[in-house]
Amino acid sequence: MIDLTTFDQIEQVGHESVAIDAASLYQAFEKVKDGRGKKGKRYPLALILTIILLGKLAGETTIDGIIDWIDGRKEKIKQLLNWPKRFPTNKTYTNALTHCDHHEIVKAITQVVIQARAEKQCYDESIKPIEQKVNEEEKLIHTAVDGKVLRGTRKHVRANQPPVHLLSFYECEAGLVLDQFSIEKKKNEYSKCIAILHPSLVKGRILTTDAGIGYKGWCALVHIFGGYYQIIIKNNHPAVRRDLIAFFENDKIDRNEFQYHKETSKGHGRQEVREIWTSTQMNGHFKDEWAGIAQVFLIKRTVIEKGEERVEIVYGMTSLPRKKADAKRLLELNRKHWLIENRLHYRRDVTLGEDASQVRVKGAPEVLAALNGGILALMDFLSVKNVAKQMRHYCAHYEEALQLLFGNLAMQNG
Repeated sequence: MIDLTTFDQIEQVGHESVAIDAASLYQAFEKVKDGRGKKGKRYPLALILTIILLGKLAGETTIDGIIDWIDGRKEKIKQLLNWPKRFPTNKTYTNALTHCDHHEIVKAITQVVIQARAEKQCYDESIKPIEQKVNEEEKLIHTAVDGKVLRGTRKHVRANQPPVHLLSFYECEAGLVLDQFSIEKKKNEYSKCIAILHPSLVKGRILTTDAGIGYKGWCALVHIFGGYYQIIIKNNHPAVRRDLIAFFENDKIDRNEFQYHKETSKGHGRQEVREIWTSTQMNGHFKDEWAGIAQVFLIKRTVIEKGEERVEIVYGMTSLPRKKADAKRLLELNRKHWLIENRLHYRRDVTLGEDASQVRVKGAPEVLAALNGGILALMDFLSVKNVAKQMRHYCAHYEEALQLLFGNLAMQNG
């Protein structure tokens, strides 16, 4: 058992306690810089962050709810944590949240999840056939980039409580927020993305985004930094869109060069057909303005529901060459981009109550958003299909939630 380092000078109160692993989230939080003054550190920052996660895992979406939930189980939780004092008040939580960096919180969580995934992957690799290992190519990481306004922070105008608009880099396969950035008032997602884009966010990755970010400058930086882009062309690029429409509608072009893929899905009385056509014939036309362009594409989505048919057609381009992404892969990337909306933003709003949060003090909403992203990353690592149901389980069996936060994540079975 590893000692709870921040508690070393405190007399411990019990013998039935959780073991703290060196690879745990708690230990990662101990490395986060605490900006409070010495007199404001009655409670270690790592403990505060971990308790918030514990309450959220149990289904509480507000600080007051977490406080009440902890209070109802305080004696048992004290015993499990070897913690002899009272637990923090709302003011203590808020003060701590405003004096730490949300980037550090995101990176601490990311580090733990990535390490756990690496350990699991090492085991999986060890049991793969040798031929399969030899034939595998290095996998590019699909990262979706999108912004989200925390609506609960809009209901005020005080200078120390500005509205919060976050730009997130989300690893779609892992369900992991790589980093998040606050967009200042009077700024937009594109200008922020240009300002913060860095090789560490780009190299070895496929970046997908919406039309509001996918401009020439952004694509050029992604290409320069060793990544690949895939964007949808809408009315923000009217001339480019007209060129793409004219190209795909031209019956005289060489369609033998096209690649095509089709997918059909059914469920809940609804049928959806997704088709994609890709081409390399427009690369020369666009190469001077769109760095690294390798393919253009047309995606047609047909939905049949209640006897009615709806058709949507979109156009786009990518710097992914065909040897790295065929038509099937490009269609998959387009579909999986929306995981940032459906599995990150939507679940943070609906399951974790993020938009209803009334925490507004500068800096705190960003940290809570980082912790919400961490909750979802844990659930995705554990392959949890129904997050709300799993939270009800943790509410009844909070010893398991504590083990998740203080133990080695790679050893957890969900």
